[in-house]
Amino acid sequence: MLNLHNAEFIRSAVRRSDFPNDALPQIVFAGKSNVGKSSTINKLLNRKNFARVGNEPGKTIHINFFCIDKKAYFVDLPGYGYAKVSKKERERWGALMEEYFATEGAITLGLQIVDARHKPTADDVVMADWFLQTGMPFAVIANKHDKLKKSAVEDSMNTIRTTLHLPETVPVIPFSAVKGTGRDTVLELIFDHVEA
Repeated sequence: MLNLHNAEFIRSAVRRSDFPNDALPQIVFAGKSNVGKSSTINKLLNRKNFARVGNEPGKTIHINFFCIDKKAYFVDLPGYGYAKVSKKERERWGALMEEYFATEGAITLGLQIVDARHKPTADDVVMADWFLQTGMPFAVIANKHDKLKKSAVEDSMNTIRTTLHLPETVPVIPFSAVKGTGRDTVLELIFDHVEA
């Protein structure tokens, strides 16, 4: 079992040579800039400010690697889809992401975070497609689920699945980084892939 308290920041990667190559499983988190990606990682680890929560979206401009219990990495990809970032910067992010996704054996499990309250964006669709193309296990975390009426949850999950063109094998997990809803389900998924 992973000891989630034993977590440390390793490095911010700006090029392929910065990626770890020690064959530890890599659990990869992706999501658009204001979707609560850092908050989700913090909630999973039960730490307040472990993954930096920025006041301004679009602050994660590198790929950040956190080592969990010396057994796995949590990989925080740059947030995407933020309008205020320059075109050049977006292109740099895109190139870095492409390099990471092209690195053989890098991704053990992909976790894409979307906003449960809204239909996924075109950028969300592209990101889901990147994960699906790797052929690696993949799940979608529908964050901010606590802000939906109970009666709207099922429709929201169906909209996410349809919009992202997800096969039935890809779980869509209702989640709240505030209340912790869905935390056990996501951790179970992570543990299954780290200990496989």
